[in-house]
Amino acid sequence: MPYDEHWPARYEVEALRIREALGHVAVAIHHIGSTSVPGLSAKPVIDILVEVTDLTDLDARTPAVKSLGYEAKGEFGIPGRRYFRCDDASGTRTHQVHAFVGGWQTERHVAFRDYLISHPPIAQLYGNLKHTLADRFPHDMNAYMDGKDSFVKYHEAEALAWYGQLHNNSLQRDRVG
Repeated sequence: MPYDEHWPARYEVEALRIREALGHVAVAIHHIGSTSVPGLSAKPVIDILVEVTDLTDLDARTPAVKSLGYEAKGEFGIPGRRYFRCDDASGTRTHQVHAFVGGWQTERHVAFRDYLISHPPIAQLYGNLKHTLADRFPHDMNAYMDGKDSFVKYHEAEALAWYGQLHNNSLQRDRVG
């Protein structure tokens, strides 16, 4: 669906609830995915990335996250991740949380988001691709995801290089200044 200007506010409300549930375990909380990129069409599911101090500590806080209405799915296919999803009363997914102990998984999501925000023409290409795939595969999520795969992999690599250069330059300026 087209970008909804309410998505950032929905993220902010949920991030606050999650931070309260996780306490000191949450190091940082990020709005990621297509709903975090102004102007980009997206499935209306708010993706949230939580950086945590330790997965064991997070696992101990799982009941608190579940009390917010989330279903805990464990690693759910990605080693080192904890995945939680939340559906509304009608069964429609509203939020999903991906939790990691920092590292590459966190960096790739944040870099891709920031890259798309900083490169509107690429975000527009991505939005167009997603519309085409959604029209072509309205009931086949796997085909939709497969159709995005090469675009995402290519631009994720570009994003990581851009992000690394941006942050290395910032660190160099900090050292000099």
